[in-house]
Amino acid sequence: MHYRSLGRTGLQISEIGFGAWGIGGGWGATDDAEANRALHRFLDLGGNFIDTAYGYGDGHSEELIGQVLKERSGGEPIVVATKVPPKTMLWPLLPHVPCSEAFPVDWVAQCAERSLKNLGVETIDLLQLHAWTDGYNEQLDWYEAFVKLREQGKVRFFGVSINDYVPESGVRLAQSGRVDAIQVIYNIFEQTPERELFPAAEAYGVGILPRVPFEEGALTGTLRPSATFHPDDWRGQYFTPERLEEVERRVEPLRAYLDAYTPDLALLALRFCLHHPAVSSVLPGMRRVANVEANMRASDVHLRPEIIEALRSHDWDHGWSYPWCV
Repeated sequence: MHYRSLGRTGLQISEIGFGAWGIGGGWGATDDAEANRALHRFLDLGGNFIDTAYGYGDGHSEELIGQVLKERSGGEPIVVATKVPPKTMLWPLLPHVPCSEAFPVDWVAQCAERSLKNLGVETIDLLQLHAWTDGYNEQLDWYEAFVKLREQGKVRFFGVSINDYVPESGVRLAQSGRVDAIQVIYNIFEQTPERELFPAAEAYGVGILPRVPFEEGALTGTLRPSATFHPDDWRGQYFTPERLEEVERRVEPLRAYLDAYTPDLALLALRFCLHHPAVSSVLPGMRRVANVEANMRASDVHLRPEIIEALRSHDWDHGWSYPWCV
């Protein structure tokens, strides 16, 4: 496992982070014992960065991570990031929703206390807003709350997970100097963040944390038009038969880039994300030991420049909406 700086924080975090939404629920049947084993395996293989949120199972993901932190107490340092949901509990945040309704000071403080308890820690390494709109650069309730939490020793660094498919909304945020990390959708099919956000992040020392590196599973190459989903897997609403057919048409040409060093599409997807120097750690969702062992290989080998260049042509502005979008 290789490590990179999380922006200007001084933290060295593993190139592959543990995306912990799935262990909290929403992606099908959950198995807490297997989640525990997966987290331990991740740490055993050199991972040290875990990304969760209160919204992942109403704190269940945080609680599972807290148990592992307790079990690993006294071992190598583990960097944990979590997120404050908007008080409206609606995603995405729309521009007309004032910050005083989405992230009032008392709400951010309340959520931080709740996450501290779930995780069983005295300080959260990285506290992130779980939604964003550009107007909050002028509406600073959220930042006032963050600063108070830092002064109290309850939070070390700040971040924002920006809305789906609008990376440009993070540019002024990166330039503001108020956050240390920005989480954004970035993958072979969604390369837009490279245009404006990544240069701004590099210039201002902000770490980039790509989420959805597999495009909700599409880039693993395992989703076929005949695919079915568990009743508790939200993707059953997202991947309509028509979308699954389009996914297959878009994914199959990517197999031409596989070789002995990158033998499967999941590795190709993760290594694409890691090629960019703005990226601090990429966050694939992981629920099982097998997921961990497969994904951790991505840090071992870099894609050749000619492969990266060839993958440029696979950027895909599909504009699909998520089932939770208001």
